[in-house]
Amino acid sequence: MTAELLTPGFRAGSVTSGLPLWTTPLRVAHVPGGGPPTPLLGSSGTFLPVKGHTMATVTYDQATRIYPGSDKPAVDKLDITIEDGEFLVLVGPSGCGKSTSLRMLAGLEDVNEGVIRIGDRDVTHLPPKDRDIAMVFQNYALYPHMTVADNMGFALKIAGVPKAEIRQKVEDAAKILDLTEYLGRKPKALSGGQRQRVAMGRAIVREPQVFLMDEPLSNLDAKLRVQTRTQIAGLQRRLGITTVYVTHDQVEAMTMGDRVAVLKDGLLQQVDSPRNMYDRPANLFVAGFIGSPAMNLVEVPITDGGVKFGNSVVPVSREALAGAEGDKTVTVGIRPEHFDIVEQNGAAAQSLSKESSNAPAGLAVTVNVVEELGADGYVYGTAEVGGTVKDLVVRVNGRQVPAKGTQLHVVPQPGETHVFSTSTGKRLTD
Repeated sequence: MTAELLTPGFRAGSVTSGLPLWTTPLRVAHVPGGGPPTPLLGSSGTFLPVKGHTMATVTYDQATRIYPGSDKPAVDKLDITIEDGEFLVLVGPSGCGKSTSLRMLAGLEDVNEGVIRIGDRDVTHLPPKDRDIAMVFQNYALYPHMTVADNMGFALKIAGVPKAEIRQKVEDAAKILDLTEYLGRKPKALSGGQRQRVAMGRAIVREPQVFLMDEPLSNLDAKLRVQTRTQIAGLQRRLGITTVYVTHDQVEAMTMGDRVAVLKDGLLQQVDSPRNMYDRPANLFVAGFIGSPAMNLVEVPITDGGVKFGNSVVPVSREALAGAEGDKTVTVGIRPEHFDIVEQNGAAAQSLSKESSNAPAGLAVTVNVVEELGADGYVYGTAEVGGTVKDLVVRVNGRQVPAKGTQLHVVPQPGETHVFSTSTGKRLTD
């Protein structure tokens, strides 16, 4: 039997406001023998868990969100299956639909078409409190009248967890997040970064079916951001809780995720492991977005045996070039670390055929700026390709950096050339 009681509780609206609604009905189950009633339903942020569901796969099945007054979907037929215990990162530029996708899973955005499942449950139209998720927002949503420790342990207190267990979980989370000395403070006495870590700790102690994190590190300073992202990834692996993480920082995505999903204009571009995405981007957008510094993308003419790259011909298979479908040019992608600097008769120069035997092999790059990072250096320069000036980035030995204003000749390393259709953007090479 269940009963509706006017009890201190929360409803979906408190997810966004972060403030308690003390007169909201909370559904409880009466315990045989006259014990205290226990909550049945739980949810996101500070809400209570739904019991009895152990599988935590997450499935977006053609999920679509169209905002009122707009004809263009913010999220368009999203298809992703996130495995139990997986750490998936949604990444893309501003406006690509990554946060909307996360809020659809949380129940904070309507789903106009398609289905979203957590395990074997269809949660498409369930309220946030019934989904057994914990969400960390970009803003803090802390209770201003509570201490850090009370904020972090409040959901467990509502659930009737023993005080000693609450204290232990809060202390463990505080240690991970470097908050131990702040447990007795209130949010107004914390910096922005510290408040964000408290919000993360509040989700961590809940141990829900799914963690949802919406750019949780955006307010942290650079050093703490690097430190915290490794801690989050390590914690997630230790807990084994399925996690969906949103960020605009592709370096963050590559270092944290088991898989990375890249979105653009509401459309899923590619979902793969960080290594596969780096080595085999599916299209021009992913190639230019993933990697820091970004991949060099140069439109070059197709010639006999391959493509013309400056004074050299880079071999490309006939099958790949056939995919250009009548285009006279293709777009070649080369990562900064996959260039060789050549001399006129050097080994790298001899590996490729040249159009003119009197000129150095490869593409001439004028050095504009050199970033010296210690072990490595990055040359930011310009090159003329087909009458158009292109910006290029080349990684060089950090101990032997070229002077500004000098000219380098570069060629791609064998097997490290990515070829894309100029007209469609699709990848042509295996």
